Amino acid sequence: MILTEQETMLLKDLAQQEKLCMDKYSFYRSQAKDEDLQNLFDVIQKDETEHHDTINKLLSGTIPDVPSSTQKSYQPKGNYTHGGNPEDKTHDALLCSDSIAAEKYVSSAYNNDLFSFASPKVRQVLNHIQTEEQQHAEMIYSYKTANAMA
Repeated sequence: MILTEQETMLLKDLAQQEKLCMDKYSFYRSQAKDEDLQNLFDVIQKDETEHHDTINKLLSGTIPDVPSSTQKSYQPKGNYTHGGNPEDKTHDALLCSDSIAAEKYVSSAYNNDLFSFASPKVRQVLNHIQTEEQQHAEMIYSYKTANAMA
């Protein structure tokens, strides 16, 4: 696959966004007080690493296969609904809110960019990633809801 200059520029920007997400979730995992939130951030960080790898494959001219199933099941516990340290809850709620904002931004970037690509297969790959970014925000929101943060 040969990319246009515009397609290459957009993919490089998306790769930077994915790298930022990888770093952010790694950092947030180390900062989260609740173990369940740490685990959630770890799961999402791994997804972001896969997204980054996928974008780099596209940049190298390879179109990876899109997994058939994208729906992730997540049932958070409500660790903060049964007491706990209110300062820790406030701290973790801030991490969650910032993460949701980042997911909204990245999902929007994919939405804006994917129609700039000529290849339907590339658009399918980017759409798959966008869907996963939306699911990340939903998972974090579910965590917030289960912990009386939303």
